[in-house]
Amino acid sequence: MLIQTTRFGPVEVDESRLLQFPAGLLGFSRARQFALLQPDDRGVFFWLQSTESADVAFVVTDPCLWNSEFSVTLRREQSAEIGLVEGGAMQLLVIVNRRDHGITANMQGPLVINPLTRVALQVVIADRRWTTRHELVSVTPAARAVTA
Repeated sequence: MLIQTTRFGPVEVDESRLLQFPAGLLGFSRARQFALLQPDDRGVFFWLQSTESADVAFVVTDPCLWNSEFSVTLRREQSAEIGLVEGGAMQLLVIVNRRDHGITANMQGPLVINPLTRVALQVVIADRRWTTRHELVSVTPAARAVTA
């Protein structure tokens, strides 16, 4: 499938990389189909690119790579919405942002994916350990000077 992107131009995407979000994402309810683009084989960041709107894309990562304590408990209706059976494996991603002098992740609004059906939803979790700007990486002043 060929999709248009504002960042990479036209991109050929294997259909196995497509994800369906029946309810869309928070603030982007009309964007319902996304492609998960992997820039390289070693990276921990991916692009979640809308197939319907070339200018809607998010950098995402697996939150468990950054904090092994991170987990999501779904309500029964949320599991049913994406076709997850009890005890079924789920994949988690969080949206990443560059903020001030570091990289943060929205750990309060993770994306939950059923890897078998490739249907997903964004949930809001109330656990106060996680924020919408959970720091993943902080760049020190010395490191900023070297990269400038």
